[in-house]
Amino acid sequence: MRPLDSIRSIKTKIGIVIVAAVGVTIAVVVLGVKAGFPLLVCGLTAGALALAMVQFLARGLTSPLRQMSAAATAMAAGDYQRRVETTSTDEVGELALAFNGMVAELAEVDRIRRDLIANVSHELRTPITALQATLENMVDGVVAPDPPALEIMLQQAQRLGGLVSQLLDLSRLESGVVPLQVQRFKARPFLEAVVREAVLPVAFKMSVEPEDLSIDADSDRLHQVVTNLVKNAARHSPHGQPVGLCASERNGEITIEVCDRGPGISKEESERVFERFYRSDEARASPDGGTGLGLAIARWVIDLHGGSIEILANSPSGCRMVVTLPTARPGAR
Repeated sequence: MRPLDSIRSIKTKIGIVIVAAVGVTIAVVVLGVKAGFPLLVCGLTAGALALAMVQFLARGLTSPLRQMSAAATAMAAGDYQRRVETTSTDEVGELALAFNGMVAELAEVDRIRRDLIANVSHELRTPITALQATLENMVDGVVAPDPPALEIMLQQAQRLGGLVSQLLDLSRLESGVVPLQVQRFKARPFLEAVVREAVLPVAFKMSVEPEDLSIDADSDRLHQVVTNLVKNAARHSPHGQPVGLCASERNGEITIEVCDRGPGISKEESERVFERFYRSDEARASPDGGTGLGLAIARWVIDLHGGSIEILANSPSGCRMVVTLPTARPGAR
């Protein structure tokens, strides 16, 4: 029982505790003297009762602090499951709520760290194992160092290099040390360059409205985003189906859409695909399913531009990756 929990000010609570202790002391002394008890006995009794009163009333003041101390000790040992229980609405109660929020965030950071280590270890192990196996076969004479074997080794080395590069990009973006080099450029030549440099075995259906549409953005970073979206669309598109690539201006915003006729992405996965290392079951089953970092990097880049990226259904099948950017940004030239 915490009788002072309904009071919103800790100063008022302390005042009430002091007044209650003084009142009990005076009342006991006066009543004891009137009853004929010695003054010393009255004083000792009054002190004991006042102390008991202070302990009773102050429980709600100190209990959350003791819990926070115990939780902080547990956190230092790696336990992020402790929470502070408080029903008070004063400053200590607010501190307890803030403490619980901090512990929850630290627990989430710790989970992400563990997942990152596990995922990076897994992603690195696959190409390293393939390289090691091929090299051992060459050393043992099982496989000759011919072009096909060397091509396999080159692909695995490129996969390792791509993963390391993406991890570095993600680290820089999260720490905010990547300044945007915003400039104005034409949308159609930009999209044509993305398609040309991606070198994908699919046809593209491109549309730009208006024809002279310009974009204010960091062209290198946006190129990285659109390239990733285009490669994902090409990877999941049925054979013979073109990939749609559109840019338009509407409602004061620039919209870039990449559309495919693949299996699409469910609503349950529409947010998770932007998590680091998350891949759908189909992507996991595919040997070229990517690392699961591309869309996480894409969201960071678009967020830095003050835009948004979302996944919509593409009728009658497939999905639309929609990137929205502001029409003009300070510093564009």
